[in-house]
Amino acid sequence: MVQLAGVGRQLMTAAMAAPFLERDEEHALAVRWKDEGDERALHILASAHMRLVIALAVRFRHYGLPIADLIQEGHVGLLEAAARFDPEREVRFSTYATWWIRASVQDYILRNWSIVRGGTSSAQKALFFNLRRLRAQLAAAGPSASRDPLGEIATNLGVARADVELMDARLSGPDISLNVPIGESDSGSADRVEFLVDDQPLPDELASSAIDAHRRADWLADALGSLSERELRVVRERRLGDETTTLESLGDRLGISKERVRQIESRALEKLRRALIQRHPQDTAQAMT
Repeated sequence: MVQLAGVGRQLMTAAMAAPFLERDEEHALAVRWKDEGDERALHILASAHMRLVIALAVRFRHYGLPIADLIQEGHVGLLEAAARFDPEREVRFSTYATWWIRASVQDYILRNWSIVRGGTSSAQKALFFNLRRLRAQLAAAGPSASRDPLGEIATNLGVARADVELMDARLSGPDISLNVPIGESDSGSADRVEFLVDDQPLPDELASSAIDAHRRADWLADALGSLSERELRVVRERRLGDETTTLESLGDRLGISKERVRQIESRALEKLRRALIQRHPQDTAQAMT
């Protein structure tokens, strides 16, 4: 028996006191609300289906959230269903409202169960709310159960095994704050965040690298001016393009042998080296070490 307190007990008492509706009564109330905006009709319709809200909310009580909050979220889903319900369809309101109530409760759980947002897709939501149940079913099957339960769950739900492993890890333990002390010493306690390692360069290093890259690009552009037209073409196609042109292909286009292209390239690179050393002797020496 689920124990309710405070608001939850009041909601349960009000739900049990509300009368059941016959199909014709339910239809008439839905029409009055949809066509006339009759709020009293909406109140009666919603009150009569609070039993349904409570029954669905109680199914999710094992996620560690207050049952009263789940019931209130289910009530939000019930009102959403009332706003969207078409009484002219041959469907009972309870059948239609069940989906909206469940969706509202599940969304609330996903928003509040963890500080890390999860279940952003329909597949992830199905995994979140079915993983424990499926694992329990496989465990109950005994020795005949699959030796790869996570793989079987992935197949049953139509999701990737990696997604199942990630969700299983998330459900296996609570959130851990990075600001929780993990030890004490003479100098005081250290927070977990202090032990996180980031392999990425620091912002000042990134800025310095960007500045150096622009400076070297300017140096190279200046040094390229010392080359002849043919040397410049060879260097651009052999060294500065996104794709390297072969000696043979470039020789065919220039009407010379591939050996001659190699000689031109070698001479041009030497001219570039001398030009860079002459114009930026100290910086070039540091860059080449």
